[in-house]
Amino acid sequence: MNISHIEHIGIAVKDIDEAIKYYEGVLGLKCYALEEVADQKVKTAFFMVGQTKIELLESTSPDGPIGKFIEKKGEGIHHLAFAVNGLQNSLEEVKSKNVNLIDEKGRKGAEGLNIAFLHPKSTFGVLTELCEKPE
Repeated sequence: MNISHIEHIGIAVKDIDEAIKYYEGVLGLKCYALEEVADQKVKTAFFMVGQTKIELLESTSPDGPIGKFIEKKGEGIHHLAFAVNGLQNSLEEVKSKNVNLIDEKGRKGAEGLNIAFLHPKSTFGVLTELCEKPE
């Protein structure tokens, strides 16, 4: 697998507007993008920290993945995302190494990235996302 960098760290929040105030007002970061990903039932906000992004995630529905996560575990780090070259090849490689996949193939994510998740039961409890910029 060809990982180039940590693409982002996803953080589940109950109220994205309040969380943005913290990241901007306290940490001095600047939110550069807000986006809703309807099929994932989530609103996102992005911040750059050096070469890495912080992605805030607010559920738009209690039955969405972020809503379920917050209900079960509360707010906090939701996932770690790695940028890869060759998403489908990366998925096939990790599957061949007995890693359980949530996504067998890439799907559309925020910022136009193609994304896929690895199951945290196979990744030492860390929900892992692989991301690739479309060509």
